[in-house]
Amino acid sequence: MAKNVRLQSLDVVRGLTVAAMIMVNNGYRDSFEMLRHAAWNGLTVSDFVFPFFLFIMGVSLFLSFSKTGFQFSWPKFLKILKRSVLLLVLGIAINWLEMACHGNALDFSELRFWAVLQRIAICYFVAALLAMFLDFRFILPLSFMLLIAYGFIIVTGNGYSEEKALNILYITDSRLFGEAHLYHKSAVDPEGLVSTMASLANVLFGFYCGMRMKDGNNIFKKSVACFVPGVILLVLGFLVSFFLPVNKHIWSPSFALITSGACALFLGVFVKWIDGDRISGTPVNFFKVFGANALLLYITSEIMAIFFGFWGVSDAIFRFWSAIISVPPVASLFYAFTFVFLNWIIGYPLWRKHIFIKL
Repeated sequence: MAKNVRLQSLDVVRGLTVAAMIMVNNGYRDSFEMLRHAAWNGLTVSDFVFPFFLFIMGVSLFLSFSKTGFQFSWPKFLKILKRSVLLLVLGIAINWLEMACHGNALDFSELRFWAVLQRIAICYFVAALLAMFLDFRFILPLSFMLLIAYGFIIVTGNGYSEEKALNILYITDSRLFGEAHLYHKSAVDPEGLVSTMASLANVLFGFYCGMRMKDGNNIFKKSVACFVPGVILLVLGFLVSFFLPVNKHIWSPSFALITSGACALFLGVFVKWIDGDRISGTPVNFFKVFGANALLLYITSEIMAIFFGFWGVSDAIFRFWSAIISVPPVASLFYAFTFVFLNWIIGYPLWRKHIFIKL
């Protein structure tokens, strides 16, 4: 397989990840435990989804830049800045929309600043700058240095404490942005600014895997380029977890390592299946729809969830499934499947017409 041939597996994995993000964000009422984030320390299936997206973004960033060159130019920088600012604004706008639907449209004093899109924006901006200015030999060392530095912060600053007044992550974010502008249902803001330095490592690990995959001139070598780092990161993550437990809320170093390793292995399998064995068909195309306009469909899902809740549509759909299925977690799961399918309907005509909206 030629080096410059587009990897279909990357689109499928990206799409599967976005579909999973939409599903776990929209389990209704009593969903299965594995479809909810761990209460504090620990790991569930849902906890893998967001870091998978960041890892895939890192892979895509390298492959995209490799087509246009990694040299700095003002037009390229302005394009990166524009995209990052757009994602930041959209993320805050979604937070405002939810607040507005609860009758607080003008109460900006409690507008939450951070969320998923904002973290994506910051990680993308920093990683893109590093791609233009940093010698690639230092990508992997920098990733580990970020996690070591962050580990030092949470160890010395009670980062694992569920007492807000003692936790350095909450203290720092609250002093920088104001307590009223943070997430209030957890001891820390799960997408706060301080913990973003650890999530950046997920992107850089993905960038490194993208670099190794680009060097491979056949499917076997591209798969190995994912498998080897994946195994190493997983082993390191489990070893580190003995000292720094896995925790998504604070994006602990062990969490960043384990999720990056798992995504690398996952991508390696799909490279073999999709690009090597040429597996195709309806399931593959289903996820390609999400992969083609990943951020757009994530944003539509967030907006849809807000309006569905406000208009009572969510309750109506859940009552429909509850009338058919007497087990609440299963009814919740079917609600989530319905929600994913509704977003697929939005994305399908765009995919069919090869319309790709870059955000």
